[in-house]
Amino acid sequence: MIGLGVMASYAGVALLGAMSPGPDFALVSRFAALRGRSAGLGAAVGVAAGMAVNTLAAVVGVGAALAASPTVFRAITLAGAAYLCYLGVRSLLAARAPDGGALPAADAGSEAGTGTAAGSGGSDVRWTAFRQGLITNVLNPKSIVFLVALLPQFLTDRSTWADKSLLGVITVLMVLVWFVAVSLAVGAFQAVFRRPSARRALNAATGLVLVALALVLVLNS
Repeated sequence: MIGLGVMASYAGVALLGAMSPGPDFALVSRFAALRGRSAGLGAAVGVAAGMAVNTLAAVVGVGAALAASPTVFRAITLAGAAYLCYLGVRSLLAARAPDGGALPAADAGSEAGTGTAAGSGGSDVRWTAFRQGLITNVLNPKSIVFLVALLPQFLTDRSTWADKSLLGVITVLMVLVWFVAVSLAVGAFQAVFRRPSARRALNAATGLVLVALALVLVLNS
């Protein structure tokens, strides 16, 4: 059984990995700023769910096979880059709107808790946020390769599947903790982004970041 010291050390490394700037941070921040904490939390859970998929792949050995297959790795990487580019372009188009990419009335109502219709609209936004976070992470094979390289540093020849699974759970929890914190922190400033100029600036910045990250993935694949 893995000791508490090893688990604490691994949790720290996993948290630092989660805190590394990337598309996940941009997505969670954008949803939290424009749609409120609830949508930000939806994106955070989606990111954690995507990491759960990647962690499972690393634990059962799929990650090692992926790392050993440049063709498959490149195909998934290019798919991820295409998705990031798609999200980035959508964000840039939102920035060009007269209102800078406003919060729909139904979603605004859901944040205030005003009625069934509003709640339904809020659920749609949360699902969109969850889906984008999930897909972005699943289509990031580099996170699997990172885990394949990281896990053995905290395991021994006597480690069991339970030990690997425990570290996998810690990985997902650290990702969830970090992005929940991000969504709550950014969501606290949602009122600032009710101004069209602020929404326009955020959408433009997010779009440029996502497109740039997509290009980096393509060039480094």
